[in-house]
Amino acid sequence: MKVIGAGQGRFGITFTGLGLVINLAVHEMILTCTLLLCAAALSSCDVLHLQQEQLTTSTEGPPKPYAFSYTAGRFPGHTDRQHAEVSDGSGVVRGTFSYVDPRQKVRTVDYVADREGFHPVLSDPLPEHPTDSESVARAKDRHFQLYAKIAEEHAQHPYPDETSVPRQSEAVAAAAAKHANLFRVIAEQHARIAAEREALQQEEQQRLLLEQQEEDGHLLH
Repeated sequence: MKVIGAGQGRFGITFTGLGLVINLAVHEMILTCTLLLCAAALSSCDVLHLQQEQLTTSTEGPPKPYAFSYTAGRFPGHTDRQHAEVSDGSGVVRGTFSYVDPRQKVRTVDYVADREGFHPVLSDPLPEHPTDSESVARAKDRHFQLYAKIAEEHAQHPYPDETSVPRQSEAVAAAAAKHANLFRVIAEQHARIAAEREALQQEEQQRLLLEQQEEDGHLLH
């Protein structure tokens, strides 16, 4: 047995009697593979750690309460409404709103809004709907009666009766004939004027074409 390649990072042992050479350089290869496996294991641990962080759900932050109030009017120095509202940040809102109605009466609405909905409390009941005066009531009744009469007539006669169609009087028929005759005369005049204008345009185009041909002929000579 003898040692070969000592001091070069690798060495071997030769057994001459057995005819077998065992090169201990394989030790270096095993060490390299071990280091690669360790690096891969560490990388997988890092990825698993990131995945666990991504799967972790964040909890909601603390409630954010708020409060505001304002007054307003239709012109500077005039106030006809005010509003104030407070929220505890957990979904419950309390507020009050006051305004001056057209009758110069201050009306206030206190309200609470929560998960169950909107709950207003009015300082005064809503005004009643105005009732019709006698003249308005009579006009409505007359309208309904006329509507019912027309609907009944239409139900009995779905198509108009030719005998009830108004006929033209002699004066109306004469005026209609005069209008039709005048319309025909004006239409004929417009047609004649259009034809004359088109003829003039064609003559002008022919004249320009002849002049252009004469100029081209002079240039060729």
